[in-house]
Amino acid sequence: MCRNIRPLSNFAPPATDEEVAAAALQYVRKISGTTKPARVNAEAFDRAVAEVAEASARLLEALVSTAPPKDREVEAAKAKARAAIRYGT
Repeated sequence: MCRNIRPLSNFAPPATDEEVAAAALQYVRKISGTTKPARVNAEAFDRAVAEVAEASARLLEALVSTAPPKDREVEAAKAKARAAIRYGT
Protein backbone atom coordinates (compact mmCIF):
# COMPACT_ATOMS: atom_id res chain seq x y z
CA MET A 1 0.00 0.00 0.00
CA CYS A 2 1.18 3.48 -0.74
CA ARG A 3 2.52 5.08 2.42
CA ASN A 4 0.90 8.41 1.55
CA ILE A 5 -2.61 6.99 1.67
CA ARG A 6 -3.97 7.36 5.19
CA PRO A 7 -6.90 5.52 6.76
CA LEU A 8 -10.01 7.68 6.43
CA SER A 9 -12.66 5.67 8.23
CA ASN A 10 -14.12 6.28 11.67
CA PHE A 11 -12.86 9.81 12.21
CA ALA A 12 -14.67 12.73 13.78
CA PRO A 13 -15.31 14.79 11.74
CA PRO A 14 -15.61 12.38 8.78
CA ALA A 15 -13.15 12.46 5.91
CA THR A 16 -13.70 15.33 3.51
CA ASP A 17 -14.21 14.99 -0.23
CA GLU A 18 -10.74 16.51 -0.67
CA GLU A 19 -9.15 13.83 1.52
CA VAL A 20 -10.93 11.07 -0.40
CA ALA A 21 -9.88 12.60 -3.74
CA ALA A 22 -6.26 12.91 -2.56
CA ALA A 23 -6.21 9.25 -1.52
CA ALA A 24 -7.73 8.25 -4.87
CA LEU A 25 -5.09 10.26 -6.72
CA GLN A 26 -2.29 8.62 -4.73
CA TYR A 27 -3.74 5.17 -5.41
CA VAL A 28 -4.04 5.75 -9.17
CA ARG A 29 -0.53 7.23 -9.27
CA LYS A 30 0.80 4.16 -7.48
CA ILE A 31 -0.82 1.55 -9.69
CA SER A 32 -0.19 3.46 -12.94
CA GLY A 33 3.44 4.09 -12.05
CA THR A 34 3.25 7.76 -12.94
CA THR A 35 2.57 11.01 -11.14
CA LYS A 36 1.63 12.90 -14.29
CA PRO A 37 0.27 10.87 -17.19
CA ALA A 38 1.10 11.55 -20.82
CA ARG A 39 -1.43 13.70 -22.63
CA VAL A 40 -2.77 10.63 -24.44
CA ASN A 41 -3.46 8.91 -21.09
CA ALA A 42 -4.74 11.94 -19.15
CA GLU A 43 -8.43 11.23 -19.75
CA ALA A 44 -8.17 7.61 -18.58
CA PHE A 45 -6.06 8.69 -15.58
CA ASP A 46 -8.54 11.40 -14.53
CA ARG A 47 -11.49 9.06 -15.02
CA ALA A 48 -9.80 6.42 -12.85
CA VAL A 49 -9.17 8.98 -10.08
CA ALA A 50 -12.83 10.05 -10.16
CA GLU A 51 -14.09 6.45 -10.11
CA VAL A 52 -11.79 5.44 -7.25
CA ALA A 53 -12.84 8.52 -5.28
CA GLU A 54 -16.52 7.68 -5.85
CA ALA A 55 -16.07 4.08 -4.76
CA SER A 56 -14.04 5.16 -1.74
CA ALA A 57 -16.69 7.67 -0.66
CA ARG A 58 -19.41 5.01 -0.96
CA LEU A 59 -17.30 2.60 1.08
CA LEU A 60 -16.66 5.15 3.84
CA GLU A 61 -20.38 5.97 4.03
CA ALA A 62 -21.32 2.29 4.27
CA LEU A 63 -18.79 1.25 6.91
CA VAL A 64 -20.16 0.72 10.41
CA SER A 65 -17.95 0.74 13.49
CA THR A 66 -18.71 0.07 17.12
CA ALA A 67 -15.48 1.79 18.15
CA PRO A 68 -15.63 5.44 19.12
CA PRO A 69 -14.53 7.84 16.35
CA LYS A 70 -10.81 8.60 16.27
CA ASP A 71 -9.58 12.12 16.93
CA ARG A 72 -7.44 13.50 14.09
CA GLU A 73 -5.10 15.41 16.41
CA VAL A 74 -4.48 12.37 18.62
CA GLU A 75 -3.81 10.17 15.57
CA ALA A 76 -1.44 12.81 14.13
CA ALA A 77 0.47 12.92 17.42
CA LYS A 78 0.79 9.13 17.40
CA ALA A 79 2.10 9.23 13.82
CA LYS A 80 4.68 11.88 14.77
CA ALA A 81 5.84 9.76 17.70
CA ARG A 82 6.21 6.70 15.44
CA ALA A 83 8.14 8.77 12.89
CA ALA A 84 10.45 10.11 15.60
CA ILE A 85 11.28 6.56 16.67
CA ARG A 86 11.67 5.35 13.08
CA TYR A 87 13.80 8.26 11.86
CA GLY A 88 15.47 9.23 15.12
CA THR A 89 14.38 12.86 15.05
